[in-house]
Amino acid sequence: MAKKAGKNHRNNHPKPAFDNIPNAELDVLSCVWREGPVTAKRIREMMLKTRPMAHGSVVTLLTRLEAKGLVTREKGAVGKAFVFRAKTAAEPTYRRLTREFLHRVFAGDLAEMFAAMVDAEPPSPQHLLAIQKQLVLVKSRLRKKARR
Repeated sequence: MAKKAGKNHRNNHPKPAFDNIPNAELDVLSCVWREGPVTAKRIREMMLKTRPMAHGSVVTLLTRLEAKGLVTREKGAVGKAFVFRAKTAAEPTYRRLTREFLHRVFAGDLAEMFAAMVDAEPPSPQHLLAIQKQLVLVKSRLRKKARR
């Protein structure tokens, strides 16, 4: 039996809207996640160094994200600007994209991916401390699982 386009073939439910989100939309959504309630103007400012675009382009991308149910908009307190908020949490999407990248690019080799990451962007002392704390948490979880 052939798969239907746009459907999850395992249970025939529509895929979540963020499954095939284009990079430009993901960049805008990432700004909304980082900033919290945010205007299109602020998103444009946040993206100037990495993905400069016209204000109208940012608004178009936000409109697409709203249509997909990923953001909401409401009238701002002052002026004509709308304020956008994320309707989804960032972490599940971060985990999914990271997992896909790990398996697609590094064939699941987490150590190789980590080595490439720190080679491409050497961590600051603060980042090293945060990484060490995260490793302690991971080791603790693994020990608890092993006891079960």
